Amino acid sequence: MEFDNIDKLLLKLLQEDCKQTNKELSLKLNLSVTAVYERIKKLERINVIDSYVAILNKQQVEMDFVVFCHVKLEKHAKNSIHHFEAEVAKLNEVLECFHISGDYDYLLKVVVRDMENFRNFMVNKLTTIQYIGSTQSSFAINEVKNITAINL
Repeated sequence: MEFDNIDKLLLKLLQEDCKQTNKELSLKLNLSVTAVYERIKKLERINVIDSYVAILNKQQVEMDFVVFCHVKLEKHAKNSIHHFEAEVAKLNEVLECFHISGDYDYLLKVVVRDMENFRNFMVNKLTTIQYIGSTQSSFAINEVKNITAINL
């Protein structure tokens, strides 16, 4: 989809701080409050804006043990893929899950309190999912870059 310069700037401003009022945005965009409101509603309606969220500080909520889990399925049949994806979607510890190419089939970003909680997650939740052949986990040592804004 093509966006004009105002839409691009509006999306940039909303990604930086979605709590800005339409009045604040209108001053930055040199538009009326109504025009800003209508543009936002249009972007929401056509699903360019998917949702608004608060991004928590993982350390402040003591959930800063970040693990990247590679998962290989035993079978690649349609039902095993759908089953795995449905089960992973239910796991609160999994923040992101990607079906990927390469040696493994999936990459999961898991956030838990500590190593003990990660072990419990692996033993009691992840590895109990049917069709998992193997897993390999990497622990984050330092978060170098973590942004959510998409540059248009």
